[in-house]
Amino acid sequence: MDYCWKVDRGSCHPDGVRRPRLLLGGLVVMLGGMVVSEGARADDMAEIRALHAEMRRLEAKVEQLEAHHGMTHGSQHVVAGRTLRSGGHPSGGGASGTSTMGQITAMPDLSRLTIGGPTLSDDAQAAAAAENTMTESIVPTQPRLDLDSSSPLAITQTGVDSLPPIFRIGGVSVRLGGFIDFSNIYRSKNLTSGPATSWGSFPYANSPNAHTGEYRPSAQLTRLSVLLQGSPTKDETLSGYIETDFGGAAGTANSYQTNSYTPRIRQAYMTYSNTKWGFHVLAGQAWSLTTGYTQGLLSRHEQLPPVVDNNQIPGIVFTRVPQIRFIKDFGRKWWLGLSLEAPQVAYAASGSCSDVDSTNDTCAGGGDHPMLINNTLQSGTHLLYSNAGAGMLNPNAKYSMDVAPDIVLKGALDTKPAHYEIYGLARWFKAMSQSANGGPIRERVSFAGGVGGDVTVHVIPRFLQFTGNVLAGEGIGRYGPGMLPDATFKANGTPAPIPEIIGSMGLIGHPTPDLLVYLYGGVEHAGRRTYTGTDGNQYGYGVNDLALSSCNVEMITGGSCDAQTHTLADLTVGGWWHVLQGGYGAVMTGVQYTYLRKFAYKGGDGASPTTGGNTIYVTFRYLPFQ
Repeated sequence: MDYCWKVDRGSCHPDGVRRPRLLLGGLVVMLGGMVVSEGARADDMAEIRALHAEMRRLEAKVEQLEAHHGMTHGSQHVVAGRTLRSGGHPSGGGASGTSTMGQITAMPDLSRLTIGGPTLSDDAQAAAAAENTMTESIVPTQPRLDLDSSSPLAITQTGVDSLPPIFRIGGVSVRLGGFIDFSNIYRSKNLTSGPATSWGSFPYANSPNAHTGEYRPSAQLTRLSVLLQGSPTKDETLSGYIETDFGGAAGTANSYQTNSYTPRIRQAYMTYSNTKWGFHVLAGQAWSLTTGYTQGLLSRHEQLPPVVDNNQIPGIVFTRVPQIRFIKDFGRKWWLGLSLEAPQVAYAASGSCSDVDSTNDTCAGGGDHPMLINNTLQSGTHLLYSNAGAGMLNPNAKYSMDVAPDIVLKGALDTKPAHYEIYGLARWFKAMSQSANGGPIRERVSFAGGVGGDVTVHVIPRFLQFTGNVLAGEGIGRYGPGMLPDATFKANGTPAPIPEIIGSMGLIGHPTPDLLVYLYGGVEHAGRRTYTGTDGNQYGYGVNDLALSSCNVEMITGGSCDAQTHTLADLTVGGWWHVLQGGYGAVMTGVQYTYLRKFAYKGGDGASPTTGGNTIYVTFRYLPFQ
């Protein structure tokens, strides 16, 4: 605003820049001095009355500006330490709405606090101190949770971008996000799983765990995020984002007394954006570019379902991995992205075992005809396709032997009614093999990948959105929450990618500003990839000559079941209620129900094992930064 107030023979700032906030701060400092001074003179009281009149004039000016800009009715502002409604009527300070001088409170503006940077002169420090004793001349209240977006960022990403900076370090702003989470989880079958449901592990009837449920309360989803941002130039932005929760479980973690589960990296990445060039770079651990987005292809705009389960629901396409990503936007409407992402391969070895009966060279633990015995195929070919972790990797986990990063190339289009995406995925699988007669070790590599797409349609803007995604190809099981296998092996040890499809559809509704409801259906399906061995039996994935009738025989000790899953299907319904909102943060509660059905390939004895289960979440979250 182009105004310059003169109070008590004051004038515009010497540098010619009008500074209403600084002068207002000076007014309050002067006023405070007048109030506490002993033996105040009569002319001081006259000046106080003049300041009262000036403050009323400023309040009227705020009302005028609000009317000019059409600001939303009911919004609150702080003017010189007093709260205003959108109609310009002050609240607090007595029934009349006026405030005595002793009730005027200096409110520190933490978003203006600077740590580090160049040293200021004494005069500049005094001016800054005076300015920081008050808020901005017009300061909006904290934003409400964004429950009207197609992907409710306040739930899935904590909406950290929309929050004001907590403080600044030099030229870098610091924003905090996250929530305290308490989830009550009930599953109709016992998976002994934390708040991330292992969807592919629902047991068949042969397992005693199929005949009992589990109740598992958890605070492991409690999350903290930090967003750091700085702008070297008006067109460039550098940022760093860190997001963590307590989903880690060290070898000593247990639930007996202290429930000592460990923090883990969810996301940790840096970005560079140049709006003039429409160019964006991301490097670090983030959601895969295969994940759907609400708009554009930039980070923290992922189209994540607003579900509670940390493993999403079957049918959603995602990973969260280290990567380097390059994005080009064309007028913020057309987008093109290329991402190089950390690979891993999940192999299916058809009941492989290491406990071998030396008499007949079979699995001592039972099973029909395992594909691998001591990492040796039925053909006699020896295989090496994974290794235990070392260094800073988990020594109890197996890591695949990788050739190159997974490559994702995606295009997107933003229109007013909808957001569209299409992409391609390329992968490579590697195994080391050696023939039975001890010949040379050979490196065998196979290519895999698929094509996919995502869409978000604003069916009824701000009230109802439709979202859908699909990914089809070979060797893509890793990209679905059901974790169906990526590949099996051919007779000579070459990796054989398994044909698969992953897809889901969902509706997200916002019947009131404080209520969000959702309905999702998803499916993951794995095809066959088999070969016939020299013994006449089938090997690979999707074989149809296994004896599977034992999968339905109830045994308290657990029976044998070598069933191979071909389909996971689910139906999920849930909602979030925005209970409280204010300067103290926000409180939300959510309820979710998921029904899952799991289908296996038919065995040689005619048995077709199936199983299913129910999960119920009742969740409470406190979002202190919202």
